[in-house]
Amino acid sequence: MAYIPLVLIGILIAWFVAAYNKLVRFRNQIKNAWHQIDVQLKRRYDLIPNLVEVVKDYMAYEQETLTRVIEARGAALSAKGPAAQAKAEGLLTETLKSLFAVVERYPELKANQNVASLQEELTGTENKISFARQFYNDSVMTYNNAIQSIPTNFIASFFNFAQEAYFETDAESRAVPKASLR
Repeated sequence: MAYIPLVLIGILIAWFVAAYNKLVRFRNQIKNAWHQIDVQLKRRYDLIPNLVEVVKDYMAYEQETLTRVIEARGAALSAKGPAAQAKAEGLLTETLKSLFAVVERYPELKANQNVASLQEELTGTENKISFARQFYNDSVMTYNNAIQSIPTNFIASFFNFAQEAYFETDAESRAVPKASLR
């Protein structure tokens, strides 16, 4: 009978260690997911100057579009944290869309193999970024659920495990595009 309190204390300590380690694992998964987004964004940032360089000679009258793309890239490179990054990435995506729309107006540019290749690489990178963002948000949800659920919320509050922010798009990116057949 004297061993029962020791066994209960041992079980409680084992649970405490397991719960703490789970929270650490979830927090590290979020960091890893963020770094995966960062890797794909870096690839995107590296491709953009190449695309701008290839198209700038053809687009003598479209320098404003190219300038906006470069400025948006600079803003995205300097953004810190999920909220600022999401806003900067939304702006960069919009400027890239306008650049691709301009490319469509130049048949010789549209037919250029380098431009086509870079556009294809950017499209593939955009897909990878989208999947990385989804994984990040799934990781944030799992972590936030763990730190808010009983009984791990006691450990989370004791060791200052704070909620993480989701990677959210801005309102403009969520707006339904208007299609016109005119």
